[in-house]
Amino acid sequence: MAVRLAQRLMKTQTPFLCRSYPMLVTKEKTEDVAHTKSSLQKKVTVTDIPQAQYGGRHAVTMLPGGGIGPELMGYVREIFAYCGAPIDFEVIDIDPSTEGNHDLEYAITSIKRNGVAIKGNIETKSQTLTEISRNVAIRNELDLFVNVVHCKSLPGIPAHHKDVDIVLIRQNTDGEYAMLEHESVKGVVESMKVVTVENAERVARYAFEFARQNGRKKVTTIHKANIMKMSDGLFLEVAKKVHKDYPELKHDNMIIDNTCMQLVSNPHQFDVMNMTNLYGTIVSNVICGLIGGAGLLSGRNYGDHYAIFEPGTRNTGTAIAGKNIANPMAMINASIDMLNHLGHKEHARVIQEASYETIVDRGIRTPDLGGTNSSTDVVHSILDILSNKRVN
Repeated sequence: MAVRLAQRLMKTQTPFLCRSYPMLVTKEKTEDVAHTKSSLQKKVTVTDIPQAQYGGRHAVTMLPGGGIGPELMGYVREIFAYCGAPIDFEVIDIDPSTEGNHDLEYAITSIKRNGVAIKGNIETKSQTLTEISRNVAIRNELDLFVNVVHCKSLPGIPAHHKDVDIVLIRQNTDGEYAMLEHESVKGVVESMKVVTVENAERVARYAFEFARQNGRKKVTTIHKANIMKMSDGLFLEVAKKVHKDYPELKHDNMIIDNTCMQLVSNPHQFDVMNMTNLYGTIVSNVICGLIGGAGLLSGRNYGDHYAIFEPGTRNTGTAIAGKNIANPMAMINASIDMLNHLGHKEHARVIQEASYETIVDRGIRTPDLGGTNSSTDVVHSILDILSNKRVN
């Protein structure tokens, strides 16, 4: 019996145990199943939810980051505890002033173990050339190839445009954020922009698949191929090729500088936007400024195995940290996205409804939205509304 047991153990390896998702990897390791893929990644209509252990609860890595991140994460934990959301947070603080990547490596290990994370913007204060951006390093290490930001207006919020409804699909790991820089000769610095067929196709297919599954009509690819003919030209060429698999959708393209002007003058012409990394940063901030500011929108980062949720514009908010005026809605919306991703639809629904009622119906808003309320006023209103709701 002992011999047979040893033989069976040799045929199967279990590299690590995951609190949230049981993981069994064969010796051949034909498929890494540390975290299930979403429907868009699999291109099917059914979303597989990771199996939770310990009474249906999920473990989630929480990275507060710098600036207003820690206080916003505190609000999220308070709301989750109040409505009984079945989430256990593993909180990891990354010190922005330290050199070395020990904290970063531990955070990445935690995300690989749990499969899902919620994060604030993590500062990298060190100016040494060997010190990399922690935010970019996390996305690259976990291969979070796409960032999704749903930019939708809210009624009654002071904004330059009303009824905006645009989805940004941003390439997350290539482009100008490749972090490949060097000084070729004294006083001459070269920075490489990397565009690959593989990653350009992944993000383009995600954009078209998202449009198809969500009833969208058009995908616009943003580029600067008139100047960067090889890099952006390749990104545009791949998007056009992928479009052939989605004949029911319209596809057009627009140069990034013209895109910014068109967003300011007529944002309603856009539906789903497909773009490289840097252009995504620019466009997301422009749209946020048009519909109410950076304190509203959440961002979702997806890879084949992991997902991270964060505020849409990735701002640190150092200047307003600790003043009780930071808008908590972007982080709360990120937590709602996370609950939906994990399959806790009812908890996500009641928090979303309470948030909407607070901002729109009750008009309790922080100064960035033209209000006079504090961060805690917003959170207390959400908790008050949740006290009258029931999670089925």
